Amino acid sequence: MTVETPRPGSRRLLIAGGGLPSLALALALKQAHGPALAVTVIDPGGADPARHRGRAYALAAGGRRMLDRLALWDRITDAAEPITEMVISDSRLADPVRPVFLTFGREADEERGDGAPFAHMIEAEPLAVALAEACRAAGVVIEAAGVVRALPEGSTIRATLTTGESLRGDLLVAADGARSRLREAARIGWVGWSYPQVGIVATIGHARPHGGRAFEHFLPAGPFAILPLRDGGSLGHRSSIVWTERSDDAEALLSGEPDEVLAEIERRFTLDLGTLVLEHGPSRHPLAFGIARAFRAERLALLGDAAHVIHPIAGQGLNLGLADAAALAEAVTGALRLGLDPGGPDVLRAYERARRFDSFAMAATTDGLNRLFSNDALPLRLARDLGLGIVDRLPGLKRFFIGEAAAARGSRPRLMRGEAL
Repeated sequence: MTVETPRPGSRRLLIAGGGLPSLALALALKQAHGPALAVTVIDPGGADPARHRGRAYALAAGGRRMLDRLALWDRITDAAEPITEMVISDSRLADPVRPVFLTFGREADEERGDGAPFAHMIEAEPLAVALAEACRAAGVVIEAAGVVRALPEGSTIRATLTTGESLRGDLLVAADGARSRLREAARIGWVGWSYPQVGIVATIGHARPHGGRAFEHFLPAGPFAILPLRDGGSLGHRSSIVWTERSDDAEALLSGEPDEVLAEIERRFTLDLGTLVLEHGPSRHPLAFGIARAFRAERLALLGDAAHVIHPIAGQGLNLGLADAAALAEAVTGALRLGLDPGGPDVLRAYERARRFDSFAMAATTDGLNRLFSNDALPLRLARDLGLGIVDRLPGLKRFFIGEAAAARGSRPRLMRGEAL
């Protein structure tokens, strides 16, 4: 077991869970504090990037600025495809016409004014590789183990690992997923429910270029999104499919042969991209809503899915986790620079204030959007289509929503503004 020994007078941060936000937090803090802060990531799989294979995420402008500040962006641009335009439509599956109610592209560029796209599609595995390599190069220790028990002991917290070893730190970050054992052990309440839907993720190859355009088509069962990826694959061009389907129907759809699954994708496909092939997947992911009643306990901070789980309808899951990492890094850094306890109650309260309302607002918004757009009642369909049309015709209102989605408004953590800690 390789564990960094803190220097006399230095501090230690423990992170349980090796997901993307966890590694971003570890890297940000290690870059900012060097040997003055020992950082250990504890993950049963050793933060293996292969577990992210086939996944891709929408990365908003704030997340891109954060990765750029961490000197990662230039290392992963080959895995990032700019989204130049977003097109939203709404109809039933059998409707012969699928009218477009909302588009944005140029307005997003005007909102930020920095010349960069408002979002990118980023492949998760290359991002995980870059994060893990940068963490190790900076001196972060990544341990292939789990945390079975955590016990605050005065000014520190002791984590007992699955290996039988124990580590002591000033702060333990619980980033061990939606079913966080550390959150439960700390008796932090959880408000949540499962949706009667399944998320289906696949990568398709296609003969014609996508031009950086992303499409989200709202169907009665849930949204069907076509998201641009970097060129490659057997046909030269690729896109990610994120498809929400009713749970019972999804089981039947995914039990078919690959050609049958591809035929179902083609039924929902709205673009003329030529021949389609399945490059990866499909994989299924149960969908849920959840938010912790608190983001902290004694010597413990919740991060990412351990703090909140949202519907993928707005593509904000990774962005929320990165915002958590940026806010916690900022709170810990502020304490360390003042010579204060980085795991003390003032630091944890500051982190919770920075993140809980924003997380709840995004979770509630995605839940409301899913309920609104998954309801096929005619009055609701007319009302939502009217609302989309109004937003599309009011540039100021459209720029407001774009700014929110791109993490360009409000009191954002410094890293997400592209600023140093």
